[in-house]
Amino acid sequence: MDKENILEVKNLKQYFEPIKGYTVKAVDGVSFNIKEGEVLGLVGESGCGKSTVLRTIMGVYPPTEGEIWFKGNQISDKKVFAQNKKDVRQNMQVIFQDSAAALNPRMKIEEIIAEPAVVNHIWKGKKQIQKEVGELLEYVGLDQDVMEKYPDELSGGQRQRVAIARSISLKPDLILADEPVASLDVSIQAQIINLFSHLKKAHNSAFLFVAHDLSVVRYLCDRIVVMHQGKVVEMGKTEEIFLNPKEEYTKELLDAILMPDPLYERERRSRLKKD
Repeated sequence: MDKENILEVKNLKQYFEPIKGYTVKAVDGVSFNIKEGEVLGLVGESGCGKSTVLRTIMGVYPPTEGEIWFKGNQISDKKVFAQNKKDVRQNMQVIFQDSAAALNPRMKIEEIIAEPAVVNHIWKGKKQIQKEVGELLEYVGLDQDVMEKYPDELSGGQRQRVAIARSISLKPDLILADEPVASLDVSIQAQIINLFSHLKKAHNSAFLFVAHDLSVVRYLCDRIVVMHQGKVVEMGKTEEIFLNPKEEYTKELLDAILMPDPLYERERRSRLKKD
């Protein structure tokens, strides 16, 4: 049985006018979909429009044109969004790249993780909050003693785990991850990526994974959308993109990374020369 789309983005355009008479086409006609439980990688060089797509889906920017559908509802329409606001806010969560900026420095870790569930009246009472937060901390590999700490008392990797714990507290259908491991060292990156992989399998959570590190994308994502200058230039299953890229820009992206696999690297370069 085919899985249904959890998210559909149709001909999305996001234009900005920083100076009167000068328009920046940050996103220019982007379309893709994400199915239930699928991890879709959105990749491209810095400034290509990846994060703008994610922020437009979140509602930070109203789209210039196009449609955004979440669970069959066109949430880019203000009236439809208002009718489905509770469902969207509970079932679409975001993980930002900069966990230090994303976490309120005046709130304790327990309060930060519990906030979405408390605001939505899902967790009630101190006892339930402590129990649920404790389980989430354990799930993301943190000790319960961090509950009473503040964000600036934690390392970057710990803060990112707190951000992940908060994002999954409501067991969302879709997680928007905006370069969530870019600012972390390699060992912590591996731990976070393994955690995402576990979330996908354990909770059937779908991900929109925005990244520029293609080695991470290859490990985690089911499909890839390649963006360049605000447009989608290639889309397909992860292994197909890596082993047989069609577009020159995609080939250049792949050629810029080093794979820790000599046989794979030799085969890939041989394919690129033949093309």
